[in-house]
Amino acid sequence: MTTRHISLLASAVGLGLLAAALHPAVAALPKGAHAPDFATQGARAGKPFAFRLGEALKHGPVVLYFYPKAFTSGCTMEAHAFAAAIPQFRAAGASVLGLSADDLPTLEKFSTQECSNAFPVATASPQTIAAYDARLTMVGAPTGLADRITYVIAPDGQNRGKIVMAYAAMDWKEHVPRALAAVKAITGK
Repeated sequence: MTTRHISLLASAVGLGLLAAALHPAVAALPKGAHAPDFATQGARAGKPFAFRLGEALKHGPVVLYFYPKAFTSGCTMEAHAFAAAIPQFRAAGASVLGLSADDLPTLEKFSTQECSNAFPVATASPQTIAAYDARLTMVGAPTGLADRITYVIAPDGQNRGKIVMAYAAMDWKEHVPRALAAVKAITGK
C-alpha cells in the first residue's frame, strides 16, 4: 500500500468516525403532538424578520426545518432545495422557516446568499431547540447547535399547531420532498 493509499484510508476512517460521533436527535414530538409556540427574530432577503408560530399558523401549515450551521455544505444544499421548492409550498398554502443557532448577521447573509431571498431563516434559542428535541450532540455531549430535523405543523385552531410530520436525518436530501408531501396531504393542494 502506498503512502497516498494509507492517507486516503485514514481520511475515510476519520470521516466515518466523525459521522458516527454525530448522533442525530430522534424527533421527540410525534405525529399528533402539540407544537410548542415560540417567537424569534431572523432575516428574510437580508432584512429583519419577526416570527411567532401561533401567528404563522393563522395562514396555514408551517414547515419548521432546523439545521446545524449556516454556510456549511449540507445546510447550504438544504437551503437551496427549500428555496427551489418555495413555489410548491406556497401553492399548497404553507410557509417555511429555517431555524439554527446562528446569530442575526450570519442569518441575514444566509437568507440572501443561500436561501435566494425565498424564505426566512431565524435564530433558534436553546429553549426552542430543546422544546423541539432538535439538539445536535457529538459523542453524547450537546454542541449548542440544532440538529437537522424538519417538522410540518398544521393549524388546529386557537393559534395552536399539531405536528403532522417529523423527520430527522443528517442527510439533507429527503427533508424537502417529505415536508412537501406532508403539506400536500393535509391541504389537498
